[in-house]
Amino acid sequence: MKVDLFDFALPEERIALRPARPRDSARLLAVTPDRLTNHLVRDLPQLLRAGDVLVFNDTRVIPAQLEGRCREANIGATLHKREDLRAWWAFVRNAKRVRVGDTVTFGGGVEAVAEAKGDDGAVLLRFGGEEPVEVLLHRAGTMPLPPYIASKRPIDAADAADYQTMFAAEDGAVAAPTASLHFTPELIAMLDTAGVGRETLTLHVGAGTFLPVKAEDTTDHRMHAEWGRIEADTAARLNAARAAGGRLIAVGTTSLRLLESATGDDGIVQPFAGDTAIFITPGYRFKAVDGLMTNFHLPRSTLFMLVSALMGLERMQQAYAHAIAHGYRFYSYGDSSLLLPAG
Repeated sequence: MKVDLFDFALPEERIALRPARPRDSARLLAVTPDRLTNHLVRDLPQLLRAGDVLVFNDTRVIPAQLEGRCREANIGATLHKREDLRAWWAFVRNAKRVRVGDTVTFGGGVEAVAEAKGDDGAVLLRFGGEEPVEVLLHRAGTMPLPPYIASKRPIDAADAADYQTMFAAEDGAVAAPTASLHFTPELIAMLDTAGVGRETLTLHVGAGTFLPVKAEDTTDHRMHAEWGRIEADTAARLNAARAAGGRLIAVGTTSLRLLESATGDDGIVQPFAGDTAIFITPGYRFKAVDGLMTNFHLPRSTLFMLVSALMGLERMQQAYAHAIAHGYRFYSYGDSSLLLPAG
């Protein structure tokens, strides 16, 4: 499909630079094939049914944004995928100044050797020393806010908490699973009372999620791989819930992509541990999920293509036009939507 089909005009003032407070006071647009209705996130228990299961991503964002020096030049590095215990692939600003074998010096005495360069221009950085890389990153790195926020204001202390979900447990993401940012203990308690279940999986979100689609046709776009895991007991509970008539509602496109990667044509979710580079566009047949809670995405992005695959491109164009006209806030710190293709 032509990428131009997924374009739309978004006023600059619709981009959220801070999250709603409290988190569950963010707005929520419920989208079905025949209705668009305005709610708050805290209304979610009334919009779901007893027996439904929300599937969260428990990845934890690491301070993956680094500033350093190499060959007398300023170097910016955004880690996006772990290679092994001490090495990460990174998108590098001023990468032409970095040669294989060079040492890049970051703050706090942290150093890394450029071990290789990828076909996409990424650099494989191998960190020195004996301390765990996570310790080094907390010393030298900052939270990797999306460029559409970081370009408009400096990263500050509030972001360390704001850009982390209440489910965060497994270090490894360089971008937050932002749909989960809206949840609070109070909302979870209300969902429990309503009989809505919850499960967690792990997908370490990479910085590739923010990369623009430069191809003119979706068939020419290549997704960056991300590592994920679904435990066997989690898969079993998800299958049991669906067999009992419950709906699996992915909280965020990251949960959805991992669920779809782990599910066969028979609709059975299998245990999973490994990389996925699944790219979902209109025409895809969904196997695992019955709905999706997700924030509002960028024009021409792979994520807007994904929601268009779930609900139909025309329906999502209508939903986004409604959201813009009614003052919804977009992107990572913005408002949310609940997409239910079967109503």
